[in-house]
Amino acid sequence: MLFFTRWKAAAILITAFLICLCAVPNFFPESTVKNWPSWAQRHVVLGLDLQGGSHLLLEVDSGAVRKERLQGLADDVLRVLRQARIPFTGRAIKGNSVEVHITRDTDVDNALAKLRELSTPLSGILGASGQRTVDVVQSAGLITLTPTDAALTERIRQAVDQSIQIIERRVNELGLVEPTIQREGVDRILVQVPGLQDPTRLKDILGKTAKLDFRMVDLSMSAQQAIETHPPADSEVLDGEGGAKFLVEKHVLVSGADLTDAQPGFDQRTSEPIVSFRFNSSGARKFAEATQANVGKPFAIVLDNKVIEAPVIREPILGGAGQISGRFTVQQVNDLAILLRAGALPAPLTIIEERTVGPGLGQDSITAGEHAAYAGAALVIIFMFVTYGLFGLFANIAVAINVAMIFGVLSLLSATLTLPGIAGIVLTVGIAVDSNVLIY
Repeated sequence: MLFFTRWKAAAILITAFLICLCAVPNFFPESTVKNWPSWAQRHVVLGLDLQGGSHLLLEVDSGAVRKERLQGLADDVLRVLRQARIPFTGRAIKGNSVEVHITRDTDVDNALAKLRELSTPLSGILGASGQRTVDVVQSAGLITLTPTDAALTERIRQAVDQSIQIIERRVNELGLVEPTIQREGVDRILVQVPGLQDPTRLKDILGKTAKLDFRMVDLSMSAQQAIETHPPADSEVLDGEGGAKFLVEKHVLVSGADLTDAQPGFDQRTSEPIVSFRFNSSGARKFAEATQANVGKPFAIVLDNKVIEAPVIREPILGGAGQISGRFTVQQVNDLAILLRAGALPAPLTIIEERTVGPGLGQDSITAGEHAAYAGAALVIIFMFVTYGLFGLFANIAVAINVAMIFGVLSLLSATLTLPGIAGIVLTVGIAVDSNVLIY
């Protein structure tokens, strides 16, 4: 005969009771549970199909990834040839390639060797294929560098991975509960946020690249002259507030990647909403060097290729901190601070599918699921009791405790419950009774 000591039986009963107790918050209104201790506020989170919410399918802009890669390759060509002191002309991006003309024929071989160092073995998932990142072709004095298709595919994959991490940080900053963020295919990201009925702010937060740069304003000509003629090769014309135009150098003094913190606040002098930011040690050093070397000159604060401000550097800024203002509302500075803290997306995201599941449909799903669960459980209990008698009663009690413990564990983990989860619990009720009959 199977025998358990009293302390083992007591331990089993106490464990089952405590786990079942974790499911209690699910039976009380949210307003009541909020007044309980924090450790007692855990409950099962309803999924998108049960409580409604927002469904977004995002796509990474592969064209922007390609353009950024070509611009980076063009900058690398400039850096390598200058370091090697090789004269050149005609450096330009044409189609999907970067072309550069070496001035002296005697320097062509040396330039080709230096530029081939930019082509490295492809790393990442596709690294085993033996392909390289750049194809380098030379024809007379013209050298053409073309990023390979495999390298661009790998860069898009990396952009999706980085975007998923940044989206998670942005959504969590909004205080939304249990979002689902996952890859869909090569260049798409699925975002599901239960309980969010108005996705407008979510789309605004996710749709912004939030790429922050600090650059110098080019004073060699006015922005209007640059538009009418042609801007210098290392500068570009950007839009500003109120339709203003700025001629800004392409070279980035400090990027938003060097930010360690960004917080919304108010200017003590004007009481207007601002965002206060702070750099890491590397960013603080670069910002200090840039402001020391350019006292009396304007520099541009550029967010997503739009000039927010273009103040004049009155004195060196050595503290590694500053603030951004620009006729923002309180909501805008809060969102901007969230974006800067979470980091910039490696590429723009496009919303290609949007669905909103209303709370009414979710409630219908909950009601249907409850009715199915109650009906299934009742039929199983009646069948077990009629067929097995006292042993069926024991089995029914054991299965009831089993289901209560399932909800207790789900509550303890703040897990998400969906319609397939309800179906799984009903299936557990139907199957577990067989094993309980055999045991008892």
